[in-house]
Amino acid sequence: MEGDRRRLSRARDGGGLVEAIADRSRGSLVVVGTGIRVIEQTTPEALGAMQRADKLFYLVADPLSDAWVRELNPTAESLADAYRPGRARRHSYREMTERILAAVRGGLAVCAAFYGHPGVFVGPSHDAIRRARREGFRARMLPGISAEDCLFADLGVNPAAAGCQSFEATDFLAARRRFDPSSALILWQVGVLGEPSVHDGMTCRPERLAMLAAWLGRFYPPRHPVFLYEASPFVICDAAIRRTSLAKLSRSTVQPMMTLYVPPRPSRLRDPRVKRWMTERGTAAMAPRK
Repeated sequence: MEGDRRRLSRARDGGGLVEAIADRSRGSLVVVGTGIRVIEQTTPEALGAMQRADKLFYLVADPLSDAWVRELNPTAESLADAYRPGRARRHSYREMTERILAAVRGGLAVCAAFYGHPGVFVGPSHDAIRRARREGFRARMLPGISAEDCLFADLGVNPAAAGCQSFEATDFLAARRRFDPSSALILWQVGVLGEPSVHDGMTCRPERLAMLAAWLGRFYPPRHPVFLYEASPFVICDAAIRRTSLAKLSRSTVQPMMTLYVPPRPSRLRDPRVKRWMTERGTAAMAPRK
């Protein structure tokens, strides 16, 4: 019967993706996010995928979440041991990817759960999906609540008000990324600025913060406010929010999980033709500049 299904698939689709889907014995991968407050922010869709999986891999940030995930599925296996003191993060990520793919290749329906949004600063999730698809396996990602979503809520930021730009802090500084200071700026992983690996008790080095502040100082005044933010993983605790000025940023203690939020500078620039649209009836097209 299975052979008939596969032959039917080939007849309809030339033996491509449909054949792989019809062969139910093959492995598959679904990558999910558990949110920041794992127990409260895991979506029903992600929860179902974690419970149904033949094999569940996971990476969460606190012991309570770890215990909760283990209760969901007896096959649950933490990926946290891929991190080791002094080990470059890229090597840890490569190990996570290989462990996930090994189970998929073994014919299992695999779920990999990462805290936050699984596609935001989670290299192994994208790598595992890309490679699984390349090898002919079904693979997909489900969305989750990221630290940025929590930041919008806790700081009262509306990203539509003036726009919002988001960069990884080390890449932003090293590549001198172009940005618009009249829009909000979010710098992820500022707490591990320039660090190839993470260890317990580390904080961002003051001289590196000073270098970042000096670069930002080209676009903002010294007294421009900035916020160091860390979402709370527990419903009974508030987020960590520290307001300071750009001039004082280098003297701040910045933990590894912190994000830097820079509010937009006021801007008076407005295209008068677009402004007229708001007062005119109709939608006359903008005439091209000569």
